[in-house]
Amino acid sequence: MKTASAAIKVETLTKGQTMLSILLIGLMFFIFGFVSWVNSILIPYFKIACELTSFQAYLVAFAFYIAYFVMSVPSSYLLRAVGFKKGMMFGFWAMALGAFIFVPAAMTRTYEIFLLGLFTIGIGLAILQTAANPYITILGPKNRAAQRISIMGICNKAAGILSPIVFAAVILRPTDTDLFAQLSSMTDVERSSALDELIRRVINPYIGLGSFLFILGILVYRSPLPEIDTEHEDESLATANAGKTSIFQFPHLILGALAIFLHVGTQVIAIDTIIGYAGSMGIGLLEAKVFPSYTLFCTICGYLIGITVIPKFISQVNALRICTILGTVFTLLIIFTKGEFTFLGHQTDVSIWFVVLLGLANSLVWAGIWPLALDDLGRFTKLGASIMIMGLCGNAIMPLFYGHFADVYDLRQAYWVLFPCYLYLVFYAVKGHKLRKW
Repeated sequence: MKTASAAIKVETLTKGQTMLSILLIGLMFFIFGFVSWVNSILIPYFKIACELTSFQAYLVAFAFYIAYFVMSVPSSYLLRAVGFKKGMMFGFWAMALGAFIFVPAAMTRTYEIFLLGLFTIGIGLAILQTAANPYITILGPKNRAAQRISIMGICNKAAGILSPIVFAAVILRPTDTDLFAQLSSMTDVERSSALDELIRRVINPYIGLGSFLFILGILVYRSPLPEIDTEHEDESLATANAGKTSIFQFPHLILGALAIFLHVGTQVIAIDTIIGYAGSMGIGLLEAKVFPSYTLFCTICGYLIGITVIPKFISQVNALRICTILGTVFTLLIIFTKGEFTFLGHQTDVSIWFVVLLGLANSLVWAGIWPLALDDLGRFTKLGASIMIMGLCGNAIMPLFYGHFADVYDLRQAYWVLFPCYLYLVFYAVKGHKLRKW
């Protein structure tokens, strides 16, 4: 089975073996989501426990996702040297090490060590994402790539719905609302003791997570996943790319990597800032913990729509255009709409529900960009995927802009950072992906 952009050693796989491969990749995307989206509650949790500003708290996202920028290209060389399956095992082991680093961080309540642990987890995820995304992009017909990626997205976001709820159930207690209210009136010694007890609650869960990830790495290595061969091209594509000597000679890829950078930035802002935005409306952490799950639920709804209508009723590029325009509109509604609104038992300003709806707008953007950006790369596919994964550092950088503007202005006005991002995504969906020469 070959696409125009890469060859994979699956020509002899049966339909059942191909389905098993997709299920294994789906499990990996579930784990990616569980580990990644727990940041939405780690940010306010660390802000309280380590007494941080908004900017400092969003260093959680920075430390976690900047690893993609550092490790994405080295990941491609690692995968080339040891193969995809062994590389993925190393990725799971790096994540396990990062989880274990949480133990000394919690024992000393040292925020910088927590950031090191998050960075190490991010390194492991960078390796795994560099391997998994090409798998699902080229493991089947190209015009259904967005459909397969949407299925992976459901696995990812379903885990994202569960992770903050599970984390809150394991770490937080019903009496914590009173504790948070009393912190400001405690003596320095009392507050330090209370915060030490609060932060050490992460030790046992992260020991369990690290052990699970270590074992999972071994299981994936021994799994029946096929190896991907992206070093060879079919004859027509080899002729078309004969004069290409650099990955930077593919404008649609470079512009696509920038699109990924901005897209993941908008996505992580929509999810990781919503608890803080709810807090600005007087909603406590124990109630606000569910808002990231609402956003992720909207994303899953978008994925289900994509699976149903792509490519039968609408092309994946038109779905991308619709989603980017929706993101632009919802951003303006967050900023300019005001008024008390009660929904699902929450009394809030209506604008927070447009933050939730950004989940719908963001749902098919990733799935739309990847096939367009990797199209016709041939032997450059593996490096191209690494460049795309490098774009995930947008998760690290964009929340810092939001946090800065939230400190300088307010949480609502800080959502202006989303507007130029969505404008660029509209450009890529309409024109940028078509460019083959600079």
